[in-house]
Amino acid sequence: MTPMMLTTPTGNKPPTALILAERISGALVGAAVGDALGGPVEGRSAEQIAERHGGRVTGIVGPWDGDDWRTARPIAPYYKGDGHVTDDTLMTHALVRVYGAVRDHLDAYSVADHLVPELITNPRWIPELQAEALPLQRVFLAEKWIVARLHYGHVDPREAGSGNIVNCGAAMYMAPVGLVNAAHPRAAYAEALDLAGAHQSSYGREAAGVFAAAVAAACAPDATPATVVDTCLSLAKDGTRAAIEAVCEVAVRHQEFETALAPLRAAVAPFDTVGPDYRSPSLGARRPSRLHAIEELPIALGMLLVADGDYRHAVLGSVNYGRDCDSIATMSGALAGALHGEAAIPATWVKTVAEASRLDLHAPARTLTDVAREVFARDTAQRRAHEAAFATLAGTP
Repeated sequence: MTPMMLTTPTGNKPPTALILAERISGALVGAAVGDALGGPVEGRSAEQIAERHGGRVTGIVGPWDGDDWRTARPIAPYYKGDGHVTDDTLMTHALVRVYGAVRDHLDAYSVADHLVPELITNPRWIPELQAEALPLQRVFLAEKWIVARLHYGHVDPREAGSGNIVNCGAAMYMAPVGLVNAAHPRAAYAEALDLAGAHQSSYGREAAGVFAAAVAAACAPDATPATVVDTCLSLAKDGTRAAIEAVCEVAVRHQEFETALAPLRAAVAPFDTVGPDYRSPSLGARRPSRLHAIEELPIALGMLLVADGDYRHAVLGSVNYGRDCDSIATMSGALAGALHGEAAIPATWVKTVAEASRLDLHAPARTLTDVAREVFARDTAQRRAHEAAFATLAGTP
């Protein structure tokens, strides 16, 4: 399909000249900070968020239920707020550790051989639990599915995602795939689709591929929000493509997230199976479909356009949108961070999130930068060998 050529309302900001390490750091730190900002208001509507906080959220806030966070939701007694990252960041960092171990491209078997052991073997500090625990004890049921299917069910990793609920669970942690394939969106898309086959199916798997491609596109030296979206439209299929196009056609008419909140929701609603009440999903929610899409990725791309790539604006728009806003802000934060580097992220947010979550937010970026360089060198050698072999086959000098 031919992509829809987009221009942002301002559309004149020059691309940011950054080296690989700066883009990787911006993407991973940006994703973690966006996640932490969105966590405390996740699951609420934009109107509920404004009422609870006396207006729009403008930075890091405390738990929705204040000091009663431990007992307000007994089924999910998580300390969301005050700069604590959620499962989006836990899974992203786990995938970086897998790349650090494999030091090559990943596939569905990497999930079985490396990611599953990461979830069930090594206790780590879980900010929302305020304790050392296995990551498995914090991740959502859609991620527990990976362990059940692969560790206990011994399912073929390439097929393990079939039957899982279709949501953003795989897409939310695919930024590292885009970064390892920096500036090569099509390769990022293919790798993420293979990898995510162990976790998701249908439009959940498709979103993982498209988000990885978006991150890779955001790393290109001449990248802008519009080129990132056009790359997504050139690769996305079915309902995912239609949803991105519908949302982004609306997004380019806005320059402030305040005016964009309701129009973006209206644009994505026909493709979203969850329905208007996020905490009470519709009967058809999260089932495979070629007509539908996850909500998070199109909205993240839309907010990136509204903000013209500005990190603070894109993330705060994502947070105040509500619903699954920690994942939306994770995605928009990764994209804006890849476009403009960590310098674009408010330093006070980075410091608060790192200290509150007891995380070194920069170590994963250093690891992934080294891996990306190694993988690129290996890919280049293999490509040159292929070129030489094909030249011989084709009878060219």
